[in-house]
Amino acid sequence: MTTLSGFKAFTDNLPKQEQLMPVLFIGHGSPMNGIEDTEFSRRWTQMAKEIPTPQAVLVVSAHWFTKGTKITAMDFPETIHDFGGFPKELFAVQYPAPGNPALAKETASLIHSAHVELDHDWGLDHGTWTIIRHMYPEAKIPVLQLSIDFTKGPQYHYDLAREINALRKKGVLIIGSGNMVHNLRMVAWDKLNDPEYAYDWAAQMNDTFKNLIEEGNHKALINYTTLGREAMLAIPTPEHYLPLLYTLGLKEGKDSISFFNDKAVGGSLTMTSVKFG
Repeated sequence: MTTLSGFKAFTDNLPKQEQLMPVLFIGHGSPMNGIEDTEFSRRWTQMAKEIPTPQAVLVVSAHWFTKGTKITAMDFPETIHDFGGFPKELFAVQYPAPGNPALAKETASLIHSAHVELDHDWGLDHGTWTIIRHMYPEAKIPVLQLSIDFTKGPQYHYDLAREINALRKKGVLIIGSGNMVHNLRMVAWDKLNDPEYAYDWAAQMNDTFKNLIEEGNHKALINYTTLGREAMLAIPTPEHYLPLLYTLGLKEGKDSISFFNDKAVGGSLTMTSVKFG
């Protein structure tokens, strides 16, 4: 599947009901989830069994924040270890999934609100491979990343996502990888092993986000800075929250909504994840 026409010919022949892939927002949490057998990683493995096998995976990761919008377009993206202070076993992990340059070009062609640069330098960062290696351990399904333009506001990202909705009909699994509540400065490190320990503001905002998602109140979620002090504590910087807006932009009216891994970690982080469709 190395040419754009080949990819289109293959996906156009898929029955329509089988083409519409669900969309996932996944709270990825610590990079250690990439190598540890945790309740979170086990749920990622199970999720892959519950949804149709994708033709490709496109991830919007909190850890690829760029000026302008980019998409990985190489045949074999490298595994990026974009963190420090973790065991050597984590740095040794390689996830050798192929890319799909033709799909990268097609995705870029769908986006008219911005020029999308075909990138050959990035790869798969830990917002992607720590999740995907549990979902698809054989690393045979093509995996691409779409970057987040840090110069743009929340509405821009939501609207851009709507432009790539057609990929759902071509068997592409689109994943937003971040965390709804993500305040590393306030992590209670002594409470990491306390099940579901959360500060009051973190629990409150996690519930607020879930309620707004269920209500379909995307406007409030886009304008999260108006949700009060608790929202600012939950989202002190936007990079882990914006992937959620991409998944909301991809949601269609008939899509069902379900939550999983709905737990807090260390007081100021939540792993809460959402499946649309």
